[in-house]
Parts: sequence; structure tokens; C-alpha cells
Amino acid sequence: QVQLVESGGGSVQSGGSLRLSCVTSGFKFEDYTIGWFRQVHGVAPGPGIEGISCIMISDGDRYYADSVKGRFTISRNNAENTVYLHMTNLKPEDTAVYFCGISYLANVRTLCRLRRYDRLGQGTTVTVSS
Repeated sequence: QVQLVESGGGSVQSGGSLRLSCVTSGFKFEDYTIGWFRQVHGVAPGPGIEGISCIMISDGDRYYADSVKGRFTISRNNAENTVYLHMTNLKPEDTAVYFCGISYLANVRTLCRLRRYDRLGQGTTVTVSS
């Protein structure tokens, strides 16, 4: 079955860096678009969830929300069916639960901006202190 396992969250000071990983299984990796979403308030995904970065596995097309552009980088490792989010210059407002989500052959803007994921992982928590 489809599995999405996030890791790499933690507590850092403002200006620090973290790298999140989303290890996937149970589907054909190259047929999907995968994104990172974050929920600022609460733990469970809700209406306020924000799509911050998405990547189409087949061609590498990427999207970044304005809130993270220039600070976060999304990448993929096809051999390991894994998507990463390298976060730098972290700010207190980046504090959230981060989820990875997938959608079959979705446009990166559709997945991220409209949050049209088919499945989300369980999330990993990032806390940035000032």
C-alpha cells in the first residue's frame, strides 16, 4: 500500500537549517507529483494547510510558495523513491507540522496552490525559536 514517511524535523534557532525527507513506497514514483505542505496551527491537516513546495518527479518541474522562495529547495532521489526539502534561513514563522503529499501526474501549481493531494504522510514537526 502507499506509504509516505516524513523525517528530519526538529528544533532549531532562527537562521538555522534542516533537511526533511519523505520516503515513499507502494506506487510508481516517477508517475507522481510530490509536495511539501505545512500546518501551522494544530497537528492534523486542516483547511489552513499551506502547500509550500512541489516537484513533478518525471521532469523535475518545481513550485515554491512566496513564503519560502529563495530559502527552501525541493529535490528528489529516484533511486531511493525519496523527496527532500532543504530548508535554510529558518524563521519562527516556519514553525509547523510538515507533511509530504502526492498526486498522480498533477501540475505542480495545482498540487501546491490548490492542495489537491491524494494522500498525506503523518508529518514531522519543525520548531524555530527566535
